[in-house]
Amino acid sequence: MAEFHEKPTLLRRMQHALHVTPSLVPLIVLLAAIALFALLVGGRFFSAGSQSLVLQQVQIVGIVAAAQTLVILTAGIDLSVGAIMVLSSVVMGQFTFRYGLPPELAVLCGLLVGLGCGLINGLLVAYMKLPPFIVTLGTWQVFLATNFLFSRNETIRAQDIEAQAPILQFFGQSFRLGGATFTYGVVFMLILVLGLAYALRHTAWGRHVYAVGDDPDAAQLSGVNTKRVLISVYTLSGLICAFAGWALIGRIGSVSPTSGQEANIQSITAVVIGGISLFGGRGSILGALFGALIVGVVSLGLRMMGTDPQWTYFFIGVLIIVAVLVDQWIRKVAS
Repeated sequence: MAEFHEKPTLLRRMQHALHVTPSLVPLIVLLAAIALFALLVGGRFFSAGSQSLVLQQVQIVGIVAAAQTLVILTAGIDLSVGAIMVLSSVVMGQFTFRYGLPPELAVLCGLLVGLGCGLINGLLVAYMKLPPFIVTLGTWQVFLATNFLFSRNETIRAQDIEAQAPILQFFGQSFRLGGATFTYGVVFMLILVLGLAYALRHTAWGRHVYAVGDDPDAAQLSGVNTKRVLISVYTLSGLICAFAGWALIGRIGSVSPTSGQEANIQSITAVVIGGISLFGGRGSILGALFGALIVGVVSLGLRMMGTDPQWTYFFIGVLIIVAVLVDQWIRKVAS
């Protein structure tokens, strides 16, 4: 019996490449955006100082987007990431200044609070089988209210932190490398993303995360403990958000219960633009980093051009819609 093999077209090969390497699209968009603004603004945009400024501006979003990515890969979503981040930072500050704990111990308490918040989300999703959107919508309100009640809406000033607990501002400390200035928050973001990228691609846990997001029933039949995977993902997400809270103190210098209000939307924006499927099971955490950088590059480029800030929201909104369309296109062809 004769067999006929249709030679794949260029379009088909492109679709296959995008399906296998989903972070390729945001990387291309990022490089194109840098090149475009370098032409429009001039060489100063392409300087090491400008590019390192982008990294500093997106460090918080990049860290929170890493946490959001883990959840979305399991076909969930976490609306409470911003509230966990701020609550953790408030715990670090209040435990230091109101209760007199050593700053190092206060930081540890803040990290444990973030971990605990993530664990609560994971238990509700895995064992109560509640929709992640509803669960995290509820816990977002609970954590946010806890934040305001516990902090009494008090802001701890940067001057007090510098004088008594400089470790709280650790991620805001900077160092120069060539013509660029980097903060320890940027270094942590890059190490976190690279570490999670390795874990997701080269460990059994990472393969289980993708399997649960792709088809939880099939994953369970193949021997994957889906409940344990979900709990680990949400718990790790909460811990990462607590580190983001620590980095937030370093970024703004103070401890404010009203900071980071847009972290939820910004993290989801970075994940979507980064080519990570909202249906779960497909995407790369590197894509989330590229997505955050795209937002930073577009914001800085438009600001340097002197355009109205509203254009930033316009172009980011267009990128989100295009990213979802591309994801649907890739999924349709791949299936």
